[in-house]
Amino acid sequence: MIVGLGCFAIAAKFSSPRMFIVRLEQLEKRGIFTVRSAHTYLVEGFNNAWNHGALFSLVIGVSAAGGISYLASQRIMRPLKQMEAITQEFAGGNLTERMPESEIPELNQLGVSFNSMASSLENVEQRRRELISDLTHELRTPLTVVRGYLEELADRSIEPSEELYLRLIRETRRLERLIHDLQELSKAEAGYLSINLRKINLIPLLESLVTRFQDQLLEEGPELTLSYPQDLPCVYADIDRTEQILVNLLGNAIRYTEKGSISVTATKENRQVWIAIKDTGIGIADEDLSYIFERFWRADPSRCSHSGGTGIGLAIAKRLVELQGGSIEVTSKLGQGSTFRFSLPIA
Repeated sequence: MIVGLGCFAIAAKFSSPRMFIVRLEQLEKRGIFTVRSAHTYLVEGFNNAWNHGALFSLVIGVSAAGGISYLASQRIMRPLKQMEAITQEFAGGNLTERMPESEIPELNQLGVSFNSMASSLENVEQRRRELISDLTHELRTPLTVVRGYLEELADRSIEPSEELYLRLIRETRRLERLIHDLQELSKAEAGYLSINLRKINLIPLLESLVTRFQDQLLEEGPELTLSYPQDLPCVYADIDRTEQILVNLLGNAIRYTEKGSISVTATKENRQVWIAIKDTGIGIADEDLSYIFERFWRADPSRCSHSGGTGIGLAIAKRLVELQGGSIEVTSKLGQGSTFRFSLPIA
């Protein structure tokens, strides 16, 4: 506003008197009246009037522009100062603060994005704390067992035996599996896990896995079956990672199905191939389904000692499916069984 008024005043200062003189000369030529004797006084009076008017206009314009600019800047700076205060709260560890709505559309959109980022940070922090807590719990059990046996051996409270050594080996292997699964999960979530996507035929892989797991089932155990259409198309995936997903899902189905049946089916739906593993095992409660792919989560904590699992397998499987461009889902009824199914894009 100051620049505009200044340019206006400077331009008018030099042009207006000349235009005024030209206009007087035109009037004299027309013979309307003669002002030659008062020419100098008229020009000086015009200049004085112009200077006072320009100065008054400049003062009024600057005051009005300054006041409006101040109000506008305060309106804009208020949410920005709130955002600065909230970021300082974040730096102090308080991630619960959020930006209020703003009347300015652009700042309101910025606030929405800021709140979304804040929610993500809060979720990450919560998951980090849960991970540390869960990891501490998972490591404590085998380490306590190993330390207890070693202390008793050192005190000669118990005699060394083959069974004792096998227990120690079992606990150390459990620690190895936990560390390996954590390493796999961290690589998968960070995007560092190598994925070799190429065109593969799922039928030989499914048949070999079903045959391998059938050999491990006892006579009184569940029946494992496989079904697929003969024209099942090839998929664009990593064969090793796909096998890892299937081994995890089949292993869980066998682990929690003492009798009944386990079926593996492959079907084509739109531009994807869906592979489903359905069992008649113990099932999962409805309120627990939303947590099934969380790391270290178990509907029944006592399953750990029974199965020897680390509680990370499904989290790894979910991430591996997503890295291959697919999705995974689960349906289950407590006491009736579960169905895990995941998709892979058709090549």
